[in-house]
Amino acid sequence: MPQEIELTPAAIARAVGGELVGPEGTRKPSGFSIDTRTLVPGDVFFAIRGARDGNAFVADAIAKGAAAAVVSDRTLAGSQLAGTALVVVGDALEALQALARHVRRASGAAVVAVTGSAGKSTTKEMTAELLSSRYRVFRNKGNLNNHIGLPLSLLELRRKPDIGVLELGMNHAGEIRTLVSIAEPEVRVWTNVGPAHLEFFGTVDAIAEAKAEILEGAKTEDLLVANADDARVMRHAARFAGRVSTFGLERAADVQALDVRDLGVDGTAARVRTPVGEADLRTGLPGTANLANLLAATAVALRFDVPLSEIVARAAALKPLPRRGEMTKAGGVTIVDDSYNSNPRALSKALSTVAGESRFARRVALIGEMLELGQTSEALHRSAGEEAAKSGLAALVAVGGAPARALADGAVHGGMSSSAVYYLPDSASAADLAVTLIQSGDLVLVKGSRGIRMDVVVDRLKAELA
Repeated sequence: MPQEIELTPAAIARAVGGELVGPEGTRKPSGFSIDTRTLVPGDVFFAIRGARDGNAFVADAIAKGAAAAVVSDRTLAGSQLAGTALVVVGDALEALQALARHVRRASGAAVVAVTGSAGKSTTKEMTAELLSSRYRVFRNKGNLNNHIGLPLSLLELRRKPDIGVLELGMNHAGEIRTLVSIAEPEVRVWTNVGPAHLEFFGTVDAIAEAKAEILEGAKTEDLLVANADDARVMRHAARFAGRVSTFGLERAADVQALDVRDLGVDGTAARVRTPVGEADLRTGLPGTANLANLLAATAVALRFDVPLSEIVARAAALKPLPRRGEMTKAGGVTIVDDSYNSNPRALSKALSTVAGESRFARRVALIGEMLELGQTSEALHRSAGEEAAKSGLAALVAVGGAPARALADGAVHGGMSSSAVYYLPDSASAADLAVTLIQSGDLVLVKGSRGIRMDVVVDRLKAELA
């Protein structure tokens, strides 16, 4: 195993241009933290100023066993914290980002960065799994993908994996630019553009402009993996400074799915054409959106010379991430738990998968409000309701505020009987209804933005049907 990068308090001070105050500058930390509630003994605590000033929690961090703290308040280096290693900097967040960039460069790891309006976490996980057949791979956990989470993730490259696979999130212009400047990826993956975070951008074109920051700072040898089926992605991809590899289901692409077979909740299968040959590919993750994600991951794996036969084998074993299309069977009911998040594009894909299923007695959807859609929210929900009405649903439960009510109205307008459409203001009420509404033999889709807590519905159904 490669020798781990030294990140003692003294080494941190040198890397970020800070001043080391106090003893124990040679103590090796176990990890890094920005939150005393989750800090474990041995961590270095970064006192970031945000809604609350992290400097006010340094004493608490030290009391909980922090090995050192990176602070912007020099007065902390007094008697109260005597004996503690402090790295004094101008701004703790900037120091965290600078340290992450330092580690990224010193690690020798190749970095793959994934962004997109939908599917980036799944694509990240798929990519890491395919690469793991040949390499030691690190991936950022959960949604640690913003200006704080990404640097914390990059610090794990201190253990010198071969490849780091990281997702980049954003909800404002300029955020991807910052993340790219820290991660400096050799491979960039752009899955798609859709109406997510419209509240902050106004138009899908504006979202595309912000996502296009993934292209910045590229070298000629860098690779962009781009969705050939997404016109906005491809329009921006034309100005990428490096090489471009495309993937797609509908248009000609470097990695292209042919003869696609949608197997409903059992996944998808296709003949896949690549620059190194063709193969039959199958995944248990449902929906053509997941097949597109797999094609993107395949393009990355091919860039690192993973044999196509190993890609096929790994693809067949892929499992959904928790609450991202996860399928559970309980009491004769099949539940598709897609409650982690939602946006119009992702909901449309999920409804399409349900519509293609004919093996169940009934198809039922419990759909939570999609958040951060701004002034277009009610119109987008109404349109989603009309689409739901065409999906062969026996019942639809819309959950949330006025946009969710618009979704229910759209379903009735689209042709569903008003007696089969329900509107409820919160997930607890929806869970109460679900346990009386669902019958043995049903296929149940549960989806919604995290803030609506549709996971409450899933957990209640599992408990009642067990």
